[in-house]
Amino acid sequence: MSQAPEVLAWIGLGANLGDRGAALTRAVRALAALPATRHVRVSGLYASAPIDAGGPDYLNAVAELSTRLAPLALLDALQAIEQAAGRERPYRNAPRTLDLDLLAHGEQQLDTQRLTLPHPRIGERAFVLLPLAELAPNRVTAAQLQAVADQRIERVEGADWVQRLNGA
Repeated sequence: MSQAPEVLAWIGLGANLGDRGAALTRAVRALAALPATRHVRVSGLYASAPIDAGGPDYLNAVAELSTRLAPLALLDALQAIEQAAGRERPYRNAPRTLDLDLLAHGEQQLDTQRLTLPHPRIGERAFVLLPLAELAPNRVTAAQLQAVADQRIERVEGADWVQRLNGA
């Protein structure tokens, strides 16, 4: 039996309830522990205002993974990590303890009821574009960055935030 090829996948991470930094740290650890997946890199941390919602500011980052998991298997794993973090979905855009979005899975294009790749709102969100540009500048255009320039966002930590939050 042949093994699936390894592809790069980008995951948007966000939290705006509870200890946001700890939630993102645990999420990165969980991503690194996924089967058939290697944790590659994590962007810096960004604080951003909620879009189309109320609640406290979000803490956001993007993780780049090298994985052999198929897109839907990766989505299932992300949702299990969210569930373990106490994620509830009482209504659309509700505040959350953890939000993990599969932004892209290699160059795969997919449009199903469960998953659209690349993520359909990447170009509308500064909290995705800025950290994604750190990891994969070829995936973000100047025009996309200009289109979100009016969104409130602030870089708060460098890419070594996971080690610092873990006390390493």
